[in-house]
Amino acid sequence: MTPILLTIYVLIWPVIVAGVLAVLVGAFIREAAEAKRDGVPII
Repeated sequence: MTPILLTIYVLIWPVIVAGVLAVLVGAFIREAAEAKRDGVPII
């Protein structure tokens, strides 16, 4: 593997992790807002 490909591979992981985290946080916020609107606890 060439050094440039290895560098790109290593640097892309934080972008993937940030994307997954954003999806999870967004889903949690939507669920929390829906629970608050319906008057039910999240847990």
